[in-house]
Amino acid sequence: MKIDLNADLGEGYGPWSMGDDDALLGLVSSANIACGFHAGDPLIMQRTVESAKARGVDVGAHVGFPDRQGFGRRAMHIDPTELAAMVTYQLGALAGIVRAAGYRMTHMSFHGALGNMVAANAKLAEPLVRAVAAFDRELLIVSSTSRAIEGAAAACGLRVATTFLADRAYDDDGLLVPRGTAGAVIHDPALVLERVQRLLCDGVVITATGRALPMQATSILLHGDTPGAVEFARTIRAAIETAGGEIAPVSHLIAGGPGRGPS
Repeated sequence: MKIDLNADLGEGYGPWSMGDDDALLGLVSSANIACGFHAGDPLIMQRTVESAKARGVDVGAHVGFPDRQGFGRRAMHIDPTELAAMVTYQLGALAGIVRAAGYRMTHMSFHGALGNMVAANAKLAEPLVRAVAAFDRELLIVSSTSRAIEGAAAACGLRVATTFLADRAYDDDGLLVPRGTAGAVIHDPALVLERVQRLLCDGVVITATGRALPMQATSILLHGDTPGAVEFARTIRAAIETAGGEIAPVSHLIAGGPGRGPS
């Protein structure tokens, strides 16, 4: 068994840091890097890319709403055409830094409230996924379970890597329980580990209502800003390896092989 261990990183701004990115980059195989909208800035992006490259960690763009004050976790109602342009803008920002570092950008993901809205709304997913395809058809979309994103990606010929959010609760449709709802974020390391082990052994996740929901995940995601994220990552990595599994970058696990940057 091979699986990707993934984290959202580069989410500081200026002199303010968020989480222990260096420690996490020593544990994960893929990183979603903030592109300056919900968090991050050019220097943080550059340093995170360089650190990921030094460790052989896949680099992806973590695209969100223009909402630094709310960390991209507040819903914003923006015309889809304008929002698609924002997606392209963020992909281009990280791709430029990655190219200058002599590395490659393998994937992208939608952050926070934008990710929740895209996952639940096919009419929003279609133009945003088309923007990704127009930018680079070799990019993987890393996403929690979403018929909307998966359908839009299939129509554009893009590959999707399903990721399991180990520290987030799911509803019965496989969508994330909204933040602010009791139990939406799981802080208990023992429960996080139990969820990961159930996914690896049984291929299911227990939803917020107690239902066993089948899930075939290529990746396991941790939020770098969650307290205890480094210890979570160590525990999950150890559990995978103890079970005989292997941690591998997401681009190595999806048909088509490692992605490449835009030409």
